[in-house]
Amino acid sequence: MNETVRARLYLVILILGWGVTWSTMKIALEDIPPFSMRVCSLSVGAATVLAVLLLQGRSLRIGKPRTWGHLCVASLINIVSFSVFTPYAQLSAATSRVAIVVYTMPIWACLIAWPVLGERIDRVRALALVLCVAGMTILIYPLTALGVPTGILLALAAGVSWAAGTVYLKWAKLDGDPFAITFWQLAFALLIIAVCLPVVEGSLQVSQASTRSILAMIFSGMVGSGLSYFLWFDIVQRLPASTASLGILAVPAIGVLSSMIILGERPTLDDLIGFALIFSASACVLLWPNAPRTT
Repeated sequence: MNETVRARLYLVILILGWGVTWSTMKIALEDIPPFSMRVCSLSVGAATVLAVLLLQGRSLRIGKPRTWGHLCVASLINIVSFSVFTPYAQLSAATSRVAIVVYTMPIWACLIAWPVLGERIDRVRALALVLCVAGMTILIYPLTALGVPTGILLALAAGVSWAAGTVYLKWAKLDGDPFAITFWQLAFALLIIAVCLPVVEGSLQVSQASTRSILAMIFSGMVGSGLSYFLWFDIVQRLPASTASLGILAVPAIGVLSSMIILGERPTLDDLIGFALIFSASACVLLWPNAPRTT
């Protein structure tokens, strides 16, 4: 299996994993405050990646000193910002809407990657972008009638920071095992959020949580903060940033479907039209067999 095919298979698995995680994170937030939830889920995620590393006999060693600096910056942009913005967004807006707005990320990633990485916006990516913009417009516009909720602005901030982090990873060209790179980014993000926890919430607050919330938090950590982050960073190394970013446009649709099944949320006609456009944008990338690589 060549690298491109492997990356596209990982992309499909990632879409399913991150899509379902939106609902489990919402369940965890019912009983666990955002920073406490993130400290726990990132701990589980880091432990999951570490376990895989040890079972496969991989090394945690990062060779070049410059890589450590890039790891810290990438972690701040990719994981810390996303981990802080998204739970607060979910507390003030519907999970389905938050998931959708966060995934404006591919728009920002394509626009940033053009001048920074020299990734040309060809006809396939341009078509995917047009479909993405059309779908997001249909989904977000109804929310603006009474003013855009804070949750939507936080979700948008998460999407922009994630896009910048994705392009940064491609630009930095990190050397090392993708699992080790993932682990150290998770570990650094966990450290930063854990240091901020006493200031924001006083102490770790999980003892009051129900079994349902605890299980949801564990799933979010293992899948959303562990295996999925590894898949994402591996995909970014194998595919152009814009291709990887546009390919995950199906995640919010899976997130909305899981929110319907798990949380009982119901999409409107606008939602259905928007989801169809987003799936079409994702298909443009996932089914395009000859994505050019950036050197």
